[in-house]
Amino acid sequence: MKSSGNYSQGNRDFALGKHMTVEYYDCDAEILADSKGMENIFIEAAKASGATVLGTNFHAFEPQGVSGFVVIAESHFSVHAWPEHDYAAVDIFTCGDTIDFENAVDTLREGMKAGNVVISGVMNRGIISNNGIERMVPVYEDRTHMYALSWEKRFEDTNAWGLLSSVDIYNCDPEIIRNADKIKEFVKELCKRVKMNRYGDCEVVHFGEDERVAGFSMTQLIETSLISGHFANESNTTYLDVFSCKFYDPREVAEFAISFFEGAHYRLQVALRR
Repeated sequence: MKSSGNYSQGNRDFALGKHMTVEYYDCDAEILADSKGMENIFIEAAKASGATVLGTNFHAFEPQGVSGFVVIAESHFSVHAWPEHDYAAVDIFTCGDTIDFENAVDTLREGMKAGNVVISGVMNRGIISNNGIERMVPVYEDRTHMYALSWEKRFEDTNAWGLLSSVDIYNCDPEIIRNADKIKEFVKELCKRVKMNRYGDCEVVHFGEDERVAGFSMTQLIETSLISGHFANESNTTYLDVFSCKFYDPREVAEFAISFFEGAHYRLQVALRR
């Protein structure tokens, strides 16, 4: 059974997540009624798919029935089971392209001893284009609507010339963003993480006449283009831009930046340049 399909061809845009709904019919009723057994089956399926299990929550209803949730680093698996109908409704949601949907579906089929399995839907959630996130209903997967869950795959499939990431990091530690040496340290470490060579020194300039924009501005030439940023004193916000004609992971940049500057949360916009 092929459940995942070939999503590597014809990708038009980037999706934050892929959501698969699966119907399991003619299951073993005793298995569906056993909350602990179902929990073990779903943990096994999540691991078989390549997911990292973070936690579970399964509940047994009276007189029978089970609902459960497996939290994975990549998102979640969930189930609602009706033993009286030998039926289980399953959702698999992933925010990365490392999950093997086929292994997950097959492991669950074997565990619940399902006689018939129907993949009722494969949706792309959170469609992102060069204009930002699209306000649209989930897009069902078909031959004309295929989306990448990996920025690297999206970069390759579109033959992009460059990649621009804009990261806004809020409520940063003021002691860090007001320290020019710390900013230079950040740039040096970031270049190591994304494997980009620096050209020349990191330039950090302070602007102080206008309180609204007062703070440091930074520029760093790299082998493939430029890293720039502004560190606003008034709001303790970091505005970071990384442009490169060599692929790097935008989320890696954002997650390192929020960690380094000890921010509360961040926004990320990604544009592919052609």
